[in-house]
Amino acid sequence: MLDAVIVAGGKNNSFLSTDYKEPYEALIKINDIHMISFVADALYKSQYIKKIIIAGPKTELSKCILPPSTIIVEGGETIIETTKRAVDILNHNERFLVAATDIPFLTVEAINDFIMQCSTKTADLFYPIITKEVFESKFPGNKRTYATLKEGIFTGGNIFIMKPAVVNECSAIAEQMISNRKSVFRLCSLLGWNFVIKFCLKILKIEEVEKRVSELLNAKGSAIISNYPELGIDVDKPSDLDFARSILKNKNLL
Repeated sequence: MLDAVIVAGGKNNSFLSTDYKEPYEALIKINDIHMISFVADALYKSQYIKKIIIAGPKTELSKCILPPSTIIVEGGETIIETTKRAVDILNHNERFLVAATDIPFLTVEAINDFIMQCSTKTADLFYPIITKEVFESKFPGNKRTYATLKEGIFTGGNIFIMKPAVVNECSAIAEQMISNRKSVFRLCSLLGWNFVIKFCLKILKIEEVEKRVSELLNAKGSAIISNYPELGIDVDKPSDLDFARSILKNKNLL
């Protein structure tokens, strides 16, 4: 079993801010329920999750529907700083799961499958990737950032499993990777121009990316191919929110 951290400190300064005035993305409502509640509910219902820690605006989050015994810690100015504050609460060196707050489609099945796949591998950081075919079979027309690798066309997920040392020792490069996560070209640039060339030629392999990321972080990284597109879809524009409201209108929590 793993502890889980939801990083909920992201301010609502994206495309959603024009129509929705909540100061934090976690507080945007889907059918009168705060978006973060859907994420927390899925984690709580997984038999592989122990403790849930949410890092973000403590006063505002305390008003949300959250699982019993959820721990809320005040977030920081950046994703990494916010995650570090949650890691301090964990107070152990075991793997833990990190989830974004804007993934209301997250399911127990997707969480469990990811955890089980990771349990069979040895690494310090695990990251899910989903093929374009699998993603569009469930969410046709939803715009995503895709990377064409030798093994196929993939989009990234929005949960991770990692060891606390990855957060504490690799914060600088991790900040850069997170900042550039929406741009495949910029991510490749961080990895090196050799990667850019291979990426443009569509001959870059998953194992090459894993190896280079491991070198940069000084921690072993592993990509996990998931068949659950719910890990990849997030809510970062009004059309996403409208879609979520239509799909989740009958969903019950806790």
